Amino acid sequence: MTSNTAQQDAAVADRSILANSAYADGRHLTARQSIYQWQQPQYDLPGIVLGELAGTSGIVLDVGCGNGKFVSRLHKDRPDLRVVGMDISAGILAGVEKPVLVADAQALPFADDSADAVLALHMLYHVGNIEATIKELARVLQDGGVLIASTNSDHDKRELDQLWARAAGDVLGIPEGPARVSLSSRFSLEKAASCLGVVFTDVQVRELPGVIEVTDPAPIVAHLASYEAWAEQCGVPFRETVNRAAEIAAATIESRGSFKITCLGGILSCRP
Repeated sequence: MTSNTAQQDAAVADRSILANSAYADGRHLTARQSIYQWQQPQYDLPGIVLGELAGTSGIVLDVGCGNGKFVSRLHKDRPDLRVVGMDISAGILAGVEKPVLVADAQALPFADDSADAVLALHMLYHVGNIEATIKELARVLQDGGVLIASTNSDHDKRELDQLWARAAGDVLGIPEGPARVSLSSRFSLEKAASCLGVVFTDVQVRELPGVIEVTDPAPIVAHLASYEAWAEQCGVPFRETVNRAAEIAAATIESRGSFKITCLGGILSCRP
């Protein structure tokens, strides 16, 4: 995965961009999630979270729940839990099973020791102060509770980074264009355990490697286009670069039979 500039990192954590553009609704997030249907091996991420919560009862806070993928599964398979979904975007919460709250992860509207489990799934890279937010998640967590976090590796989907740089270069008329924005840069899998270890004494990491293989450029185009909220930080005409990437991906598929993308994400279970 690419390494962001300071400007790109600031934009990834910009509340206005997050609430009003990137996650104003579930469209872009769903596009990024959908590419994993072509990954092997397949991982049931909500099922993995359910497994981590096997011994948990009571209140579960899904902080930064987005389109409610995990909230929905918890309601279905663990109706005994009291699950609360939270996000800073009211728009994306519209379709999430209630109860939900518009809330900032850096100042949760819950008392100390009030939750039995907290989920922070692919969202800690979006907060302004990561260390303070981890402390805030720990504040609302009861002794004996669990925080479940997730993120991607610095090397996740490197083929898409290379594709973007080549397409951007073609658009600009130079050998290699600017790197695309990385959402995970500030809290990648390589950084996550040490960040969480400042607050939690027991941090267990489960890596989830895989390969996405597509025979149609459409999923690649949808994934790249889902970064539209950060178009200004790309340093290249965004739509033109997406279109050029589509042409390159189509040519690759025609010559090689498929386009392969190497993935590496992970889930971290953390206890005080």
